[in-house]
Amino acid sequence: MADTLFTNVTVLDCTGEEPFAGEVLVEGNRVKQVGNGENSLARNGAKVVDGAGGMLMPGLIDSHTHLSINNTSDLIELAMLPPEEHTLITMHNAKFYLDRGITGCISAGSVKPRLDLVIRNAIEAGQIPGPRMLAATPWLTVTGGLGDVRKLHVQSLESLGLVLDGPEAFRRTVRELIREGVDLVKLVISGDTGMTNCRSWDTLMTDDEVAAAAQIVHAHGRRMNAHARSAESVKMCVRHGVDIIYHANFADEEALDMLEANRDHLFVSPNLGFTSVAVFEGAAWGLSEQQVKELGFPEELEGVCNAMKELHKRGVRVLGGGDYGFASTPHGNNARDIEHFIKQLDFSPIEAVMSMTKYCGEAMNLKVGQIREGYLADMILVDGDPLADPKILIEPDNLTAIMKDGVFHKELAGTRRAVATEV
Repeated sequence: MADTLFTNVTVLDCTGEEPFAGEVLVEGNRVKQVGNGENSLARNGAKVVDGAGGMLMPGLIDSHTHLSINNTSDLIELAMLPPEEHTLITMHNAKFYLDRGITGCISAGSVKPRLDLVIRNAIEAGQIPGPRMLAATPWLTVTGGLGDVRKLHVQSLESLGLVLDGPEAFRRTVRELIREGVDLVKLVISGDTGMTNCRSWDTLMTDDEVAAAAQIVHAHGRRMNAHARSAESVKMCVRHGVDIIYHANFADEEALDMLEANRDHLFVSPNLGFTSVAVFEGAAWGLSEQQVKELGFPEELEGVCNAMKELHKRGVRVLGGGDYGFASTPHGNNARDIEHFIKQLDFSPIEAVMSMTKYCGEAMNLKVGQIREGYLADMILVDGDPLADPKILIEPDNLTAIMKDGVFHKELAGTRRAVATEV
């Protein structure tokens, strides 16, 4: 495979430095060199891509994806889908994400046990297009917890999560799922917004249950993420080594201190997308202002914004990615989180973009999310400046080229082979 040289681009390398006019040389599936200035790198027969002044940046990485959710408002109907049809939906969404410049996904739960695994394996084998994936288990919940949609009088109703009670049940099921090949074990420790039987500030799993799951995860060298809105659920996550903590709306001072003390090896992903849409755009989805208040969305949003502002000041890595895939937050709008971070969390534009590039790459434990020598060549070429207007990343026509693993998924027209001369 020939080297690829991007020229006439503004490089946003997502290391924290300001963008600069430069060139980027890709060899195989990695960035070989980054040059500052025009004609700063040797051509030597590389395929030259004239970026026409566009911005070259890492592909986006979403920290909280559900590729097996189909923009639905009916989770029970989703649970009842046969696995064959559900696999096709997940495959379609994987390609859709790559089409939108999302080159990496951290799953926050698969609706059925092997959906993430099948799609991840097919992507890695080159059988279907899609982003890099960390495949997760289904939601591991408890009786009456988030994801348990069963009813006593409906014996055939499937749960959205795997319902487990007691440490031994968690140990056994986690062993089974790790045997199948998951990268991440997803725990649902707290309740959620708008629920009556399991509210956001309720902590539903016991410490022994979380500890049991963690014991098996760590023994096998795997990782965990967890739905944790309540203060106590956040503290459980920290105590038991959860790698990515979702939401953390009601983290109290003790929880904030614990997160700060462990900031070198954990990440917090607030998932602002869903809550922000509910608060500011609820009417478009049939929610009155009174319903939005009764469901607790304003309180949720205020809590998470206060917590994330504080964590950001303390140097905790806060990740973008907002629970997209529901009717109110359809797939493809993921980059809206960048604007949410700027407007609601007081991130600078560069910091907000890094929340969906550099820091998500670190959360994946891969050399992705930055344009640096030796990093994997997952990049997008943008017609415009996402630091000035992050919304341009939502429109696929603004992504003039998409590269994953050194291979173009979408190639800019007009590339040419360079003459092999030194510069």
